[in-house]
Amino acid sequence: MHIPRPAKRICIIGAGPSGLVALKVISETDYFQSGIWSVTAFEARGDVGGVWLPALPTDNPPLTPAYDSLATNLPHPVMAFTSFPFPHSTPLFPSADTILTYLKSYARHFHLLPLIRFNSVVTSAKWIDTNWVIDISTGETLEFDHLIVANGHHRVPRIPKISGVENWLSTGRASHSAWYRRPGNFGRKVLVVGGGPSGRDISIEVLSHSTTVIHSVIGAVPAGDEHFKRVGKALRFYDDGRVLFEGDVVEENVDYCILATGFQIDFPFFGPDVICVGPVPSHPPLPPNLYNSTYHVFPLAKFLFPLQSSYPTSSLAFMALPSTIVPMPLAEAQAYGIVRFFADPSSLNLQHESDRVCARSKKLIEEGASTADELTKRWFVFRGAEQFDYRDELRAFAAESGDVPIFKVREWEKKMYSEKHVLREAWRELEHRNEAHEWVNGVGEHGVEDWVNMTERLLEFAKSKP
Repeated sequence: MHIPRPAKRICIIGAGPSGLVALKVISETDYFQSGIWSVTAFEARGDVGGVWLPALPTDNPPLTPAYDSLATNLPHPVMAFTSFPFPHSTPLFPSADTILTYLKSYARHFHLLPLIRFNSVVTSAKWIDTNWVIDISTGETLEFDHLIVANGHHRVPRIPKISGVENWLSTGRASHSAWYRRPGNFGRKVLVVGGGPSGRDISIEVLSHSTTVIHSVIGAVPAGDEHFKRVGKALRFYDDGRVLFEGDVVEENVDYCILATGFQIDFPFFGPDVICVGPVPSHPPLPPNLYNSTYHVFPLAKFLFPLQSSYPTSSLAFMALPSTIVPMPLAEAQAYGIVRFFADPSSLNLQHESDRVCARSKKLIEEGASTADELTKRWFVFRGAEQFDYRDELRAFAAESGDVPIFKVREWEKKMYSEKHVLREAWRELEHRNEAHEWVNGVGEHGVEDWVNMTERLLEFAKSKP
């Protein structure tokens, strides 16, 4: 019996959180249910989870930078997919293994596993004639109408351009945090560079095994004591163990440095015919090609779809590139937007989207992005309510099709997110007192309102502390 080819064949690269939610949203459409669409995700590793799936740091670079003590810095009611809450009684700030269990449960619950090809690395993706031609590490070459890139952006370490740091790396006196798993014998005096969540966590952990930890954060005012010091930006590494920081601060006899300096955006399966790696040309008008500055991808309509002239804008989508956001529900909103645009390429006014990209450049420049480098670094940084407005915009765009209901970010999500630092400190206090389990026991059995009420009580607890 002849089985007709689906009208749209969709390829997803990656089965981490973004790839999974794209699979879920696509598989629930009438297009997929009726056989008009097909979808396959290719995952390089042997299971779902992406960055949350642990691995020893034996690869170069490591498969994941997740360290042993990693826990989320967001309360889980905020970070969950809107269609799938965490189980009741889950710790408010769950560990990495709890997140992994959640993602595996999500894949099983929505029957996504049959749609995933594991241990299958996409080695090449090219637009040829009217299709994406995908080469797989299994030796296969397959064709697809649409491609969703969900390969994550926590793999290729970003090494800062600091004088002397390369020598420290080559002589084994420094490493990127991608290789860090647990505190060990790094020496008596350890420097941690980077002010993000990993830098903060690692600097505190390493103190348990070292006499002195120096935490370097751009713009920091020097402070601390002989055991834990906070200094500004690192400016130079000397071969004799000295490190110079902004403000002419010098630390001597530094034994080891951990660079918690982030990661580059990287698409190893794309050649320059798909995306150019390098600085973005001045604009407007927008360039005819797509660019990866390693900090951002430019230009993208709705931070998703490539505005260029080499292949149809509606044939390709990049997921979860914005930063300082709640990743999973943002990726979920993006998945709904992707389905809408894939189904109806006329649903977006590309000239309007191009104008919006140029307007963002102008706005960021007016806000202080005085150089092209600064502009690229700020491009995906969402501030204030921007991430929530973006999610609402995508869900409204998807709802215009009439296939899905409109959905808006709930007010409790915004409040819980804005209070995340207060909640995390309070939660750590409860853990220190061995009272955390009592606070969450049974919470969630009656729905998300249980968690909203619990976090309100936790905020009151935090405010009551002297």
